[in-house]
Amino acid sequence: MNTLKVGDKVADFTSKDQDGNAVSLSDYKGKKLIVFFYPKASTPGCTAEACNLRDNYKELQEQGYELLGVSADSAKRQSNFKTKYEFPFPLLADEDHTVLNIFGVWGTKKFMGKVYDGIHRKTFIINEEGVVTKVIDKVKTKDHAAQILE
Repeated sequence: MNTLKVGDKVADFTSKDQDGNAVSLSDYKGKKLIVFFYPKASTPGCTAEACNLRDNYKELQEQGYELLGVSADSAKRQSNFKTKYEFPFPLLADEDHTVLNIFGVWGTKKFMGKVYDGIHRKTFIINEEGVVTKVIDKVKTKDHAAQILE
């Protein structure tokens, strides 16, 4: 797993959002972007994280940020997640792992003695030129916006 680090330029990507629309990194050129990766839509930790970002969305936007959530869930699952919790930001359904691999967040995980491949919960802050300015490895799901804004 080769995770992007501060100072790395993010390769342009295109993926589908919850409604099947193409979303590319280049769509955000000239904007500050928060890309948060979560293991599975509608699970307790992922719901807490995304809802915290939703609840602080106005403040994040006032700081000039756009948001993009990403997991390997299907578009249908992402759509249900977005609708149920009324997220004001798109959720990418990265089923082919294109975006996950660019950021290096897919890899070996351990949970309750089991070893498996999955998504590492990480958040990347990207500047207007597409360069990573901050990586949050230890995401506090219930207080994530504060981590981003600090």
